Amino acid sequence: MADPMFDKFGVNFNPNQIIFCEHEPGNDFYMIQKGNVRVTKVVDSREKTLDEFRAGDVFGEMSILEEAPRTATAIALTEVTALRFTKENFDELLKGNPVIAFKLLKTFSKRIYDAKRRLMILVLDNDEDKVIDTLCMLAEQKGALPDTRNSIEIDATEESVAKWCSVDLDLTKKVIRSFQKSGKIVIGGHKMSLKNYNELYRLINSKRKILMNINS
Repeated sequence: MADPMFDKFGVNFNPNQIIFCEHEPGNDFYMIQKGNVRVTKVVDSREKTLDEFRAGDVFGEMSILEEAPRTATAIALTEVTALRFTKENFDELLKGNPVIAFKLLKTFSKRIYDAKRRLMILVLDNDEDKVIDTLCMLAEQKGALPDTRNSIEIDATEESVAKWCSVDLDLTKKVIRSFQKSGKIVIGGHKMSLKNYNELYRLINSKRKILMNINS
């Protein structure tokens, strides 16, 4: 990215520096130029890692898009160089740098879906359900619909599923391998094949309805 952009919008963070905290007002977002950032959220009194971002990634935009407090905490894992945008200078970016602006808008659209879908997973009160719903979410990204009964192949490992839903790896393996044993999941390399997505969808959807009734 051109130096004039960094002169105008550039910021630096040291390793372990908190960039912003969950629940505080948010009026800016960042595009990483160098380094890694971890995003965490407190769920059931425990800190869960939601994601890790690196060069080229955008984070912190949800507060601006939804005009709401921060839903997570961002921490620099390494030395981080980033571009910092606010509502005001984002207007300037839209007018002066349409290529970057288009990339950001595409990122925003996908991030809104991902964030809302992930919250649906995290609010489930059972870790086994979180694993199942994560498998469903990955299948949705491959085009699965609620009535899809055929096999759906997803790009996932037991480790990546555990990280996505913030569930202990051993428990994640236990859940996935129980489905593998019953023939509902086939694991191969970095992929899994869900043999009947509709069955998993109906299972987790019924659990979510029960939870909603309890909380209503």
